[in-house]
Amino acid sequence: MTASTFDTLPATGYIRQAQLIPDVVPFSSATLWRKCKAGQFPKPVKLSERVTAWKVGDVREFLATQAAGVAA
Repeated sequence: MTASTFDTLPATGYIRQAQLIPDVVPFSSATLWRKCKAGQFPKPVKLSERVTAWKVGDVREFLATQAAGVAA
């Protein structure tokens, strides 16, 4: 993930799956949900019956942790 992609995330709020894949996280929809279930990616929030999204702050924290792990 490039820094410019990280910067395109809104400062606060929620982000939907279509906005996450493939621009923010480099994996498929199935892998995203598998990682959520395994606790390896932030859990989404159910905003309504048909709308699920992730808190941008949680996604930013995940990405920063991943970047720090790669850099270390």
